[in-house]
Amino acid sequence: MKKLKTTLLCLIAGTVLQTSAQNMNPIYLDNNQPVEKRVEDALSRMPMEEKVELCHAQSKFSSHGVPRLGIPEIWMSDGPHGVREEILWDSWSAAGWTNDSCTAYPALTCLAATFNPELSHAYGVAIGEEARYRRKDILLGPGVNIYRTPMNGRNFEYMGEDPYLASQMVVPYIQGVQQNGVSACVKHFALNNQEEWRGHINVNLSDRALHEIYLPAFKAAVEEGHVWSIMGSYNQLRGEHCCHNDLLLNKILKGNWKFDGVVVTDWGGAHDTKQAALNGLDIEMGSYTNGLSSKAKFGYEDYYLAKPFLALLKTGEVPVSVLNDKASRILRLIFRTAMMPNRPYGRFVCPDHSSTALKVAEEGIVLLKNDRQFFPVPTGKYQKIAVIGENATRSVTEGGGSSTLKVKYEVSPLEGLVARYGKEHIVYSMGYASGPSLYDREEPSKMNTDSLFNAAVETAKNADVVCFIGGLNKNHFQDAEGGDRKSYGLPFGQDKLIEAILKVNKNVAVILISGNAVAMPWVKDVPAIVQAWYLGSEGGNAIANVLCGETNPSGKLPFSFPVKLEDNAAHSFGKLSYPGDSINEYYKEDILVGYRWFDTKKIKPQFAFGYGLSYTTFEYGKIATDKKTYSPDEAIRVSFTLKNTGKVDGAEAVQVYTSQPKASVMRPEKELKAFKKVFLKAGETQTVEMEIKVKDLAFYNEATQSWTVEPGEFVLCNASSSADVKSKVAIQVQ
Repeated sequence: MKKLKTTLLCLIAGTVLQTSAQNMNPIYLDNNQPVEKRVEDALSRMPMEEKVELCHAQSKFSSHGVPRLGIPEIWMSDGPHGVREEILWDSWSAAGWTNDSCTAYPALTCLAATFNPELSHAYGVAIGEEARYRRKDILLGPGVNIYRTPMNGRNFEYMGEDPYLASQMVVPYIQGVQQNGVSACVKHFALNNQEEWRGHINVNLSDRALHEIYLPAFKAAVEEGHVWSIMGSYNQLRGEHCCHNDLLLNKILKGNWKFDGVVVTDWGGAHDTKQAALNGLDIEMGSYTNGLSSKAKFGYEDYYLAKPFLALLKTGEVPVSVLNDKASRILRLIFRTAMMPNRPYGRFVCPDHSSTALKVAEEGIVLLKNDRQFFPVPTGKYQKIAVIGENATRSVTEGGGSSTLKVKYEVSPLEGLVARYGKEHIVYSMGYASGPSLYDREEPSKMNTDSLFNAAVETAKNADVVCFIGGLNKNHFQDAEGGDRKSYGLPFGQDKLIEAILKVNKNVAVILISGNAVAMPWVKDVPAIVQAWYLGSEGGNAIANVLCGETNPSGKLPFSFPVKLEDNAAHSFGKLSYPGDSINEYYKEDILVGYRWFDTKKIKPQFAFGYGLSYTTFEYGKIATDKKTYSPDEAIRVSFTLKNTGKVDGAEAVQVYTSQPKASVMRPEKELKAFKKVFLKAGETQTVEMEIKVKDLAFYNEATQSWTVEPGEFVLCNASSSADVKSKVAIQVQ
């Protein structure tokens, strides 16, 4: 009997030890196991309460892990132009760290203007390295909402008006970020195309417009970029908030596109527990019920996907399978990021990152006008260069809402020009001012609009050449989150100042720093115009390099500049089309957004989509295709020659547009279907080759709820912009 007891005790002990060993070395901790096995294993060890905790925030920028199992929490940071400074656990106030000053990269309008997917990948790698070094798991960007109106306060955070351009630029950005073990978080899904009433405005639009214009970049992010997280938008679509919208999240994103990642709310974007549970939301973030401004008590445990969610699960009103799906997605994200095998360590504010920021800024700057070969201005050409405008010295990494950055350094345009031309040749005058800088607090009479205005005109009168550096500045109601612009014109009396300067000096260049198109009543009078965007840490150096000719400009506009606001499609239909009646908004222009509207309606823009000048000239050869007839599963191979006919090296973003002259539905005059950044030495000729899949000539068929390629004739053209077609070729689709 004693021997039997001993044997039983040994067997029990062995079992305990074996079980203990298994618990000590679970599959979810084994990096050699497939992610899905790790997810399944971790999920099996968690009670309902721990799974629910995964689904909501625990601080301003983090959500729960599972401490008991050694599964870390998820840490997020605003992007998409740099890694935001650390803030307090439960406050938007800065934490006061001394090691969180980042590299500022150019805004995404600038990145889109490069028309260079390879550069987009480099951008993603660099910002991903900075996010990883700062121990972030999700970088909240990039943004790919479509530029529908130049009044949208957040257009500078997005990639322009064309869904194909945005699709081609977002995929390499995502891949670059995520190779660092940091999830990109593409936003804002979907139709967040204005800040006015963004928290509740109900968008009404056709299925064609939804699928052809507003969803393609998100689809590319999922199916080609394999993005790990997506952020919902504040607005409603067809009566449901987009952060828990059955059509967008369940049917399209997770159903049709097979998205296996995590859907995160925009902060405070959830409004109902049952809808949040059943309509595709995974992680609820925020501060209070309405985001940032309310002081009502709404603790993290009170979030819709916290205790109220648990209560619905316990009563059976929401199936446990719904919770398991959310928890599985969140665990999958953690294993892809914080618990990723061989996760890189990242890098922070290093020369390579500065070089990438400079390269993006230089390639994104767009030369809009250059009469009399005003630019380049080589060093030594002029004795006195007047630099006028507050934006020459104002920081453009601050303001704008969630894109605000605490930067290690920022080179202003004035600093860049002084470094390039020499202090003795530069004279600066502020000209205009915004905000608290308008008045000298100790002696208010010293600084007012009249004195600034008059001093600038006097400075211009005595200069050989004037560089007016103005535009917008990320103030509220300019380019900023939380409010749309109030006027299409330049703020702070800049138009009047430019006109006054022109009366005393005709050698005036206007350098616009903005993320939006602006009215240009002086466009015919100034010999040179440069669109310089928000260029980040290296902005001043990039501007100086382009103006002096060290860098040949090659940027192209990612959106059209209308002459007047009424020429824009959204505005042409009145207030119900934009900004709506505060409850509903109707996209009456349908699929005719941007150049599709200008081209189809024969309205001449101020500057066309895809437009941008160079210091050299390019000669396009006639476009040709590899054959004349194609089946729907084939690809069209197009080719043409491109020659640099000037005296300096340069780059041209060549574009190929397609059209269908006879179709059963309305189709735009033309649509971008291919582009390529081509670098050529002076005098060099290159054969440009591109490929267009026949299936990409389809339109979204509302009758069948599917994509349709109709047989018949299609026309392809090569172009330097949507308004400058070089040649055409017709093909037949069987």
